[in-house]
Amino acid sequence: MTRNWTHLVRFLAKEDGQIHLGQIDAKQVPDLGLALEKGETVTAKLVTGNAFDGVVTDKALTISTLLSPLSSDEVPIIRCLGLNYRDHAKEASMPIPNEPVLFIKPRTALNGPHPARINIPKIAQDGTSDYEAELSFVISKTGRDIPKDQALDYVLGYTASNDVSARAQQFKNSQWCFSKGLDGSCPIGPVLVAPSAISDPLNLHIRAILNGQTVQDSNTKEMIFDIATTISFLSQGTTLERGTIIMTGTGPGIGAMRNPKIDLKPEDDMRVEIEQIGTLINKVYYE
Repeated sequence: MTRNWTHLVRFLAKEDGQIHLGQIDAKQVPDLGLALEKGETVTAKLVTGNAFDGVVTDKALTISTLLSPLSSDEVPIIRCLGLNYRDHAKEASMPIPNEPVLFIKPRTALNGPHPARINIPKIAQDGTSDYEAELSFVISKTGRDIPKDQALDYVLGYTASNDVSARAQQFKNSQWCFSKGLDGSCPIGPVLVAPSAISDPLNLHIRAILNGQTVQDSNTKEMIFDIATTISFLSQGTTLERGTIIMTGTGPGIGAMRNPKIDLKPEDDMRVEIEQIGTLINKVYYE
């Protein structure tokens, strides 16, 4: 069975209250996150199977609640690149790395778009909780030692994501996994877009918008290590399992680097907007 979706969503349907996969019409709904926020009625054609082999049918269902494009049981791990944007390295006054900087988030960090909330636990309620607007992609099939010229064959799709970070914990040591791996610290969505529907993943406008103010404004062309290089590098002697999410880094403007610094506060409206993908919207909740 060959998948034929281009804009995949996972959602609760109004008709039956059940979880389904669906295909949205990107021409009619170019930004699903904004459309649902405005209260628009959006239907999706039912996708049978799963994200990796799903086939679009003619049956239409109405989106009641939007969920993350993948469920946590489909995601073995989340691999993340740090300091992967030239303009962010310049902002941080750090040298361009010679090799990708890697950290991980556990799958328990996976979160969805609105109405899902960014949960800030007590350990991060110290004025240093932060955002990072990022393009992420999903590995379509398990592989190891993947040649760079074959790497893009392993991309299932692209989505918007937010690398929510607890900066005080991050700066305590050189290992970032704890400070960036808190529950719900990786919202993704609103849709997973197939590579065939993205003109060029290395030339996408990406913004972070906090309470209506643009706080990050960059382009994926600022990436130091591109998608193919990242996949090839990370798969050296290491099995990349199907469903792995790879976050590709962030541009300048994170809260910790601003003057004055800003952080995520209760009820903040946090958005990640990526060209050809749409807007990932979350409210902030203090646990």
